[in-house]
Amino acid sequence: MTEVPSSRDVIIIGGGPSGAAAGAELAEHGHRVVILEREKFPRYHVGESLVPFAYEPLERLGLIPSMRASGFRRKHSITFIPPSGGQAQPFDFRSRYESGTLASSWQVRRADFDEMLLRNAALKGAEVREQCTVTGLIRDAHGVVTGVRLQTGDGTVEEISAPVTIDATGREAFSSLKLGWRVSDTELHRVAVWSYFKGGTRHCGPDEGATTVAVLPAHGWFWHIPMQDDMVSVGVVAEGKYLTRDGCRDPELMLRREIESNPWIEKSLAGSRHVGVPRITADFSRHARFGAAPGLLMTGDAFAFMDPVFSTGLTLALKSGVMAGDAVHEALAGGDCSPGRFSAYTGGMRRNVENLRRLIHAFYTPGFSFQAFTDRFPEAAGAVMDCLAGDLDRDFSGLWSCLGQFVEFPEPLPYGVPFIPRSA
Repeated sequence: MTEVPSSRDVIIIGGGPSGAAAGAELAEHGHRVVILEREKFPRYHVGESLVPFAYEPLERLGLIPSMRASGFRRKHSITFIPPSGGQAQPFDFRSRYESGTLASSWQVRRADFDEMLLRNAALKGAEVREQCTVTGLIRDAHGVVTGVRLQTGDGTVEEISAPVTIDATGREAFSSLKLGWRVSDTELHRVAVWSYFKGGTRHCGPDEGATTVAVLPAHGWFWHIPMQDDMVSVGVVAEGKYLTRDGCRDPELMLRREIESNPWIEKSLAGSRHVGVPRITADFSRHARFGAAPGLLMTGDAFAFMDPVFSTGLTLALKSGVMAGDAVHEALAGGDCSPGRFSAYTGGMRRNVENLRRLIHAFYTPGFSFQAFTDRFPEAAGAVMDCLAGDLDRDFSGLWSCLGQFVEFPEPLPYGVPFIPRSA
């Protein structure tokens, strides 16, 4: 059965963090916004770590009281463990930021956190429709996106129109795939294998909730993210040819082999119980060729997804959702939703991505260590901390000048810009 087309001010495809944040902002501005989510929340998702500058979008969304009452594990620092397994000095956010705001963050269970965000959008007035699968973009004769076509759980086909559609579909990057705009960052292509454990050993005291990055010699790294209820998320990120060496194709065997080869991770999981099903993905480090187009705007991981070594993805998703909500509100209020109107938004997003991309390249440079770098250049320690904390939309030329003595940086990628048709 096909329903009669309906209209809204804004359509958001995807109810994850960026979509829910954008929906909440737009609804609070009084716009008629619908969030179309394929799944039924709560649902599983990986990517459990927030960094301190998530505080700002969470505060904008009115969610700081809910976060403080949530029971999510508090995170005050990040530690990089060398391949030898020796202890390293943590990058402690409390040494740079104000207590009660940016001095800490949270390790979250995504099923609970994402549902909190989506329900918050509904409370602010967004129409939330779950178990709705968007099957296509509707475009007019000039290529302008004028709405979407979707199918509900009972098989009903609908069309909804709006002046702006926001793609918040995460790594799936629905619109980029449909339009042929999805581009891989081949220099940062990695594979991740992860699972969950209960028990084991953590850092002591206030650093019990710290994120740990345990480096693999020349191949990649482990994440170790302590969560509530004595659970821990553990995953390895490395090149596919390394993880699949000797013909290994079983994610559980891959993960077990790497755990046994890393002294710190193996020790931290001693006495723990494996309670998850190992998962694997190769969908890492890619960009949308265009961040905006006539009638269309990309946000969150649909705009760009980078290697998760610094746990910035979830925070950037929240930040981009709020930024997109503000940009679309201003466009609607000004009666101009043309792609050029979103240049400030896409430019800000690319600054975040390119700064993060440089830091990731530094991490993967053979022999490089942030601890050794800040020991040699103590004046750069604050800038490194700001990057790790997610304060990425600023000028880091001083940091790059120092890092450039050790790292060969990649050229900025010309992606994420607005697509402006020649006839425009």
